[in-house]
Amino acid sequence: MADKGLTYAEAGVDIDAGNRMVDLIKPLVRATRRPGADAEIGGFGGLFDLKRTGFKDPVLVAATDGVGTKLKIAIDTGRHDTIGIDLVAMSVNDLVVQGAEPLFFLDYFACGKLAPETGALIVKGVAAGCKEAGCALIGGETAEMPGLYRDGDYDLAGFAVGAAERDALLPRADIGAGDVVLGLASSGIHSNGYSLARRVVEVSGLGWDAPAPFDKSKTLGEALLTPTRIYVKSCLAAMRETTALKGLAHITGGGFPDNIPRVLPDGTGVALDLSRVPVLPVFKWLAATGGIAEPEMLRTFNCGIGMIAIVESARADAVTDVLTRAGETVVQLGKVTAAGAGVPRVAYSGRLALG
Repeated sequence: MADKGLTYAEAGVDIDAGNRMVDLIKPLVRATRRPGADAEIGGFGGLFDLKRTGFKDPVLVAATDGVGTKLKIAIDTGRHDTIGIDLVAMSVNDLVVQGAEPLFFLDYFACGKLAPETGALIVKGVAAGCKEAGCALIGGETAEMPGLYRDGDYDLAGFAVGAAERDALLPRADIGAGDVVLGLASSGIHSNGYSLARRVVEVSGLGWDAPAPFDKSKTLGEALLTPTRIYVKSCLAAMRETTALKGLAHITGGGFPDNIPRVLPDGTGVALDLSRVPVLPVFKWLAATGGIAEPEMLRTFNCGIGMIAIVESARADAVTDVLTRAGETVVQLGKVTAAGAGVPRVAYSGRLALG
């Protein structure tokens, strides 16, 4: 009788586990259907019928991102049900700043050893984020890679595609001095700066199960895993109901100084009053515990503002009203200014309320 040869499963890859995960997530994916996306997952590619969306002269907009080292907290705490929301948020928020409505999303999940139930929890979060953003989860990929990832470790990437009418793309070319800068409150750290945040946790000596010093109703791990806010529906409403929204900036890595200039025309900048920023308790704790200076806070974290909107001055109240009715907390942070050579594109007055 011939000796038994090696198998893929013995090498660390379990195809049956992958198939089980697909079965577990099919109902989750089905719940994200929208006009244009009706197919089941399991094919070699995801299908989307752009004609069914009703766009007249569409331009497709694509974005991709991950979650960064926030994943490490999810892994260390065993809390996997919301990290998928972060994954969706990071891409769809980048779509809406271009004026685009998110249409569909695909995810990539890589791990050392696949645990189908854990994978399904992650996709549950992805599906929840897609439903909140109004886009369909039309496919994805699961990769089991023993030797590259340790058992229990995993990584996520997301890919989103949206569409905008050609004449509604953002930012608009007429952004100019006098336009108002609005800030939309964040839900927490979102998904940037976690390498520094985790270092602060190390300095504090606290475990993930300890009560969060800035929110006693939650453990530290639970509080730091608060999902990234998805601004899609509120910002789309402001665009469509007022036509006064000229530009949006998603405040991710690089904070105010690196992200706001990305949507400003040459020769313009912004003047912001930092005392108006609704600094969340988590940022006050990070700054105090880590001894982090204000400039570092502003470039590493969102500090309480996850999205910036640039609007016509005369209609700033109308835009604020739409955003507020859509569930956003909105503050007026400053105005667009003329900025010549050698002048900072983002200038500040006041101080962050970090104390």
